[in-house]
Amino acid sequence: MTTVSPARRREVIDALRRGAVPSAGLDLLAVGLDRFLTSVSEDLDTVATGGSVFKAVRGEYGSGKTFFTRWIAERAKRANLATAEVQISENETPLHKLETVYRRLTERLSTATFPPSALRPVVDSWFYALEEDVLAAGEVPPEDGGALDRAVTALLERRLASVSRSAPAFAAALRGYRSAGLDGDTATADAVLAWLGGQPHVAASARRVAGVRGDLDHFAALSFLQGMLAVLRDSGHPGLLLVLDEVETLQRVRSDARDKALNALRQLIDEVHSGRFPGLYLVITGTPAFYEGPQGVQRLAPLAQRLAVDFTTDPRFDNPRAVQVRLSGFTVDSLVELGVRVRDLYADGAVAPERLRTLVDDTYLGDLARAVAGGLGGKVGVAPRLFLKKLVADVLDRVDQFADFDPRRHYALTLSTAEMTDVERNVSSAADVDLEL
Repeated sequence: MTTVSPARRREVIDALRRGAVPSAGLDLLAVGLDRFLTSVSEDLDTVATGGSVFKAVRGEYGSGKTFFTRWIAERAKRANLATAEVQISENETPLHKLETVYRRLTERLSTATFPPSALRPVVDSWFYALEEDVLAAGEVPPEDGGALDRAVTALLERRLASVSRSAPAFAAALRGYRSAGLDGDTATADAVLAWLGGQPHVAASARRVAGVRGDLDHFAALSFLQGMLAVLRDSGHPGLLLVLDEVETLQRVRSDARDKALNALRQLIDEVHSGRFPGLYLVITGTPAFYEGPQGVQRLAPLAQRLAVDFTTDPRFDNPRAVQVRLSGFTVDSLVELGVRVRDLYADGAVAPERLRTLVDDTYLGDLARAVAGGLGGKVGVAPRLFLKKLVADVLDRVDQFADFDPRRHYALTLSTAEMTDVERNVSSAADVDLEL
């Protein structure tokens, strides 16, 4: 295994111990994703050079959709792209209200340097870049603050000219934010930046300073996304990976809201393909039922046509470059391979690494994987989260801390419904399962 820093190892192991997807280091756990490496790299190159990409990811619950998109996000940040993961939900982030999607985007915006929300550092970096460009031109003396301010404002207008035609309020808010900041009015600057990020109910006094009115609406959201991409590009981030996760929740909303949401998705796809959003890598995730069922994509014929891919062939020959890609989920063998990676990662920082590898050998990992899957009704595809949690918290931690602990003699697997997700609970065959080893 590649040498991993103690901090990175600890972050990954701690997340698995909690039953969560690690926020970093996903390449260490990426089992079965090699076939996507080339296509993902091509997509990232396209976005980094001013193109735009749309990709739909399909997979059953537990197949690793969230892991897959975060794996892409990790690679995107290495290419200096910004990323944002937005959970689609009926109440918090309805897809038919794109202003809420934009707001969540700015709240979840992150870069390789800044965690969410990276909106302020990105905007500040943009203004810094504008000032550097103005000074580099040699037409304004650095000591003339007024002339510098005017030159930066003029450059701002030129850089956002295409956006201002459809959303003049975006450029106005940026001017207002900078003006308030230069005046030392931090409260107003914060409020204007919040408005720029799509937050509702911003004080009227702050909006007056920026020369904008009302709240961001559905129709202006796409133009604000254009503006955000322009700001990202000029602040050193050539693109944005935007993940819309769990779009299958659209199947459970009222029919009128569902139809509006599906049409909004169709509009987004068309806008990406038209080139309106240079530097945007848009990824959506959903279950097969969403793509194929009557309450999902198939409800809107133009959307179904855009996402149509033949999945009747052997999954080994799926095309990773297609508009829609399939995650097949885990088998027992791939679950064991994942367990081996986690065990070896843990062992690299263990007190007695060889003892840990001996007691938790590949045979034991196979037994544990089959036992966890058996407790989930044989559904191996939904087993990875619980398998890794049990492996780290119940087995590896104890072997590492107790010199006389032997998992085959001292540990019996139990699966309680209290520690399961809804999906795991639905497929579980029993509340408690004994592991005979």
